Amino acid sequence: MQFKVVCCKLFVSLTLIAILLACANTTRSGAVGVNRSQFLAVSASEVDRLSAISFNEQNKKAKEKNILITSGPTYDRLKLISNRLIAQTGVFRDDTRQWNWQLVLINAPILNATCAPGGKITFYTGLIEKLNLNDDEIAAIMGHEIAHALREHGRERLSQAMAQSAVVNIAMAAAGSYGSAIGAANQAAQYILVLPNSRQNESEADAIGLELAARAGYNPQAAISVWQKMNQITQGKGSPEFLSTHPSGDTRIEQLSQLMPAVEPLYFSAPKPAVNK
Repeated sequence: MQFKVVCCKLFVSLTLIAILLACANTTRSGAVGVNRSQFLAVSASEVDRLSAISFNEQNKKAKEKNILITSGPTYDRLKLISNRLIAQTGVFRDDTRQWNWQLVLINAPILNATCAPGGKITFYTGLIEKLNLNDDEIAAIMGHEIAHALREHGRERLSQAMAQSAVVNIAMAAAGSYGSAIGAANQAAQYILVLPNSRQNESEADAIGLELAARAGYNPQAAISVWQKMNQITQGKGSPEFLSTHPSGDTRIEQLSQLMPAVEPLYFSAPKPAVNK
């Protein structure tokens, strides 16, 4: 009995040590002051690898349907905005210079945009067209999505799920054949991109995204107009995919408004884009 008690205490101690070792802050706090410690038990390299597989499969399917856009006026517009935002990510972490940043535009009437771990950005034409987004508003959305990648919210959520034994087969499948890796990547993507983020994660992405846009020369007030447009378009209708993972409402707009004093000076002093529609 005493041996079992000792073993139990040892197991608890080792578990606590493992949890403490897995806690880290993925970004510097910036002007908006995001500095929460995160639980990150899954390696960043493995999350990036699985995310890249899922991203490539998404693009492969879109190409087969002839809806993958990698050039043209709208794509070039997004590319300009993304380049300006990416240039500011070093404010929050140094390693983004080594990320393999990619941007794709999918021609579909979907109100959605994402940024997978490692800098894999996806935009849908429906989001731009249905909301009639100007460049500042695109920057607000893209900055928010990039912020999720900077904060590694997907890795954090996957780590929490793994700790609860909810997705233990991901690691096993990822070590198998390429087909098994695709299945693992798609399952991981559910936690990384599809399932709703916590209110805390959304608030962090709002704050960091707002600062990224401001530093890149895009008006941070556009973040408020985006959510006002989103609220209008969803009145009396079912929520689009974007809102299923991005809570909206008056509380969110109020929080964004409270952040303006911290980011507007950055916007006023930043070089502005040559074209800002």
